Amino acid sequence: MQAELIILGCGDSAGTPRIGNNWGKCDPLEPRNMRTRPSICLRSETTTLVIDTGPDFRNQINRENIESVSAILYTHAHGDHVNGMDDLRPWFDRTKIQIPIYLMQETLDDLMFRFNYIFKQKSPLYPPIVETHVWNENQYGLSQQIGDISFTPFLQDHGFQKTLGFRFGDTAYSTDVIRLDKAAIDTLKGIKTWIVDGANLNWETPVVHMNLQSILNINEMIGADKIYLTHLKNDLDYKTMIDSLPPHIEPAYDGLKLKVEY
Repeated sequence: MQAELIILGCGDSAGTPRIGNNWGKCDPLEPRNMRTRPSICLRSETTTLVIDTGPDFRNQINRENIESVSAILYTHAHGDHVNGMDDLRPWFDRTKIQIPIYLMQETLDDLMFRFNYIFKQKSPLYPPIVETHVWNENQYGLSQQIGDISFTPFLQDHGFQKTLGFRFGDTAYSTDVIRLDKAAIDTLKGIKTWIVDGANLNWETPVVHMNLQSILNINEMIGADKIYLTHLKNDLDYKTMIDSLPPHIEPAYDGLKLKVEY
């Protein structure tokens, strides 16, 4: 089967330009340097999955004319991945059907503390709007299905916490990651396209995100034919990267659309 993958956002936690119209080293005349917070959408004929709901979620969904969602998958609870949760309410108000969300227990604990009114009845006017599904560690690395889209979640190391990555058939998404263990690498072997965190692309010693050498080393084991970099900071200009990266590696950009076979 085939689905469309849309890069809703490929920026880092501050986006590009950053507040104050700070473009950093990015050329403001290059439209692909305009980056919202990291998120993707998988869309088949009958199912729409969104990974993460960051601060730019509403604008991203409206930009791509996405009228409904089947489920939200969360990578982790950092603000640039969850702070748009409030914008799920208009979808609930329209259908009166709670929106399924899938996430780790640690992510749920954090979200329930910060957004308790989304999960619990706070007043007659504000009912809970999500249906919660928590993954346990026995489910990572195993194929799962929502609607007609199958996928496999896997654990990632983000330096000081765990995040989730997702494989969708021949394509995988790994944002907010600095290293992958053997189980994750085994899950990714055989993919054709890898969308991966490149926030520390040129850092000699990366901290919580990957640099280019880390990406190349892991891809030697994974074997992806094409790599798209996401979670890009404002010191990473699109044209500069295109000119300097190996031909099989490109920066992603907001609105990029790929075909996924699963």
